[in-house]
Parts: sequence; structure tokens; C-alpha cells
Amino acid sequence: MQYAVSVKTPMKTLSNPQDLAEIQTRLRQVSADSARQWGKMNAHQMVVHLCDSFRNVMGDRQANWRGNWFTKTVLKFLALQVPLKWPPGVKTSPEADQEVGGTKPLEFARDRADCEMWLNRFVTTDSQSFMHPMFGNMSNAEWMRWGYLHCDHHLRQFGV
Repeated sequence: MQYAVSVKTPMKTLSNPQDLAEIQTRLRQVSADSARQWGKMNAHQMVVHLCDSFRNVMGDRQANWRGNWFTKTVLKFLALQVPLKWPPGVKTSPEADQEVGGTKPLEFARDRADCEMWLNRFVTTDSQSFMHPMFGNMSNAEWMRWGYLHCDHHLRQFGV
């Protein structure tokens, strides 16, 4: 009798240098005219949205708490631990929405460089004081998983 050997693929995270390099490379592949696969944001707005998201959780920008027991437990577990890609159509917070309270895009190359700078700062900063607007406090491992998944979600949105 033969048994299939199951090899569990490790979940991608920004704490893994190869996964971080993958996100950085994909971010550099986005251009101002990259076509979206879903959603309302254009590529420039998406780059600034990623930057704002890092700035919000790191406390550089104000993000309002919207969480509750469900988002801090069940939703956080599903979003970070279930090996499925995040679906299109999840509404973003007003603080990271470029048409509401987010930073307005200015110059694409500069904004993309800022996004990469904030990504690198996020990865190298102690995440103990970070607060997610829906998931609340998270461990460093959870933050690095969230960062990878959030970037991956939006880079897939633009086909990279």
C-alpha cells in the first residue's frame, strides 16, 4: 500500500528574506499604467494605499479602531492562517482609501519608492506597539504574515 506524502508549504511572510524580496520585485514591476484586475483603485492609488497601510499600523498616521471580538479572533485567524488568497472586494478603511482620507497620489516613481521605504521600515521595526484597525494587537509573526498577504493581494490586483 502506498501513502501520499504531504509536504506542508510554509506560509509566506515578510520575515522570510525570499518572500520579502519577492514582494519588493513585484512592487518594482508595477507601473502607473498597470491595469487593475478588480476594484476601483488605479495602480498609483494602490501603491499609495500600501504605503498608507504601513504608516497607519506603525502610528505615523491615525487609524480608527473598527474591531470587535469577531474581527480580533475569527476573522484574524481566517485572514492570516487559512492558506487561501484574500478575495477581491474587501472594503478598505477610510484612512487608507485614496478617495476618502488616504494620501493623495503625487508622482508615481516617488510614491513607489516611498512605499518600498515604508515596507522596509515595517519589516525592521519592532511591531510590539503596532495596532491593526480590525485585528488589534498582533505578534511579530502575525504582522509579517499580514504585511505579505496585504501586499500580495494588491499586487495580484494589478497582475504582478
